[in-house]
Amino acid sequence: MRGAYAAAFLNGLAEQAARRQGLVEADVGRTFDLIVGTSTGGILACALAAGVPLGEVLQLYLRHGREIFPVKLPGRVDFELVRQMFTRSKHLARGTEALRTALRRSFGDRTVRDVYGARGIALAIPAVDMSNHRGWVFKTSHLGGHRDDGYTLVDVCLATSAAPIYRSMAWVADALQAGTHQVFVDGGLWANNPILVGLVDALRMSGSGDRIELFSLGTCSRPPGDHFEEADMHRGFSDWRFGGGPMGVSVDAQGYVYDNIADMLADHLDRDCHVIRFPQAGPPANAMGLLDLDDASDEAMDFLISQASADVSLTLSACDKRDSQGRLLSQLLKDMLPPLSDSKETE
Repeated sequence: MRGAYAAAFLNGLAEQAARRQGLVEADVGRTFDLIVGTSTGGILACALAAGVPLGEVLQLYLRHGREIFPVKLPGRVDFELVRQMFTRSKHLARGTEALRTALRRSFGDRTVRDVYGARGIALAIPAVDMSNHRGWVFKTSHLGGHRDDGYTLVDVCLATSAAPIYRSMAWVADALQAGTHQVFVDGGLWANNPILVGLVDALRMSGSGDRIELFSLGTCSRPPGDHFEEADMHRGFSDWRFGGGPMGVSVDAQGYVYDNIADMLADHLDRDCHVIRFPQAGPPANAMGLLDLDDASDEAMDFLISQASADVSLTLSACDKRDSQGRLLSQLLKDMLPPLSDSKETE
């Protein structure tokens, strides 16, 4: 559900870019050669590549969030935990159908091939193939391969966002063998922060001396880390939120490690490589209870949208600075184009 933050942030940034250029609206997706996203970020990546308006993406979370997550993962031992031991599978099935229906409204039957052919924007969306427990990246044919051309964007989004415990595994029609299926789970298990996936593909798409600009946007996460006493070392089921806790630790650890690896690699490449992270203030202490991955409450959504608006303001302030990040963020806003239907390219 924290994807609502990213959708609201990008929507606000697009509005500011359009206002600065005198456009009716700006198409964020057309600004980039390659868009990479995992889990809820994979939904946003597909939408950006397909040219789905960001306001429509935000409404997917606001209107359908409670259908996608009809019950929250229990946080303690109580009657709700006992009840979900017998009913959670049913709720997960309902949530999957709700998400599938919402995605179809936005993407229809468009495939990976359709989007790349129409817009020329490359995609890379991580998931996990459950048949062999290996990482899988759904890709357009920007590197020459066509393995994933036949997958629909709906199935790609279901696969990358199938977070264990929170959502059902994704049963996806095999794009290469008619009548067969594959099973995927959330790419966040290995690439929740897909910055290295993006960097590797950018290197393969470019040549020595070329310029690479990697813009990175996360969701609105809790400040990472815990405070412990020695007596806390023996965490049980409830202390680990019945499996939900380790997922959060994995997300935080990956984000930190992969960001640092990307920074270190950028200094040792034969490319003019820049890694730019959109400014984020971080949530206040009194909002910590609104940041569960499956919190679809009105209060949580209001907070995420409000936080996104504040961080758009931070980004605009950064644009006014004369440091390298400020110049690159400012240029990004200048580079944003109008939607294809409103541009001269259609004439």
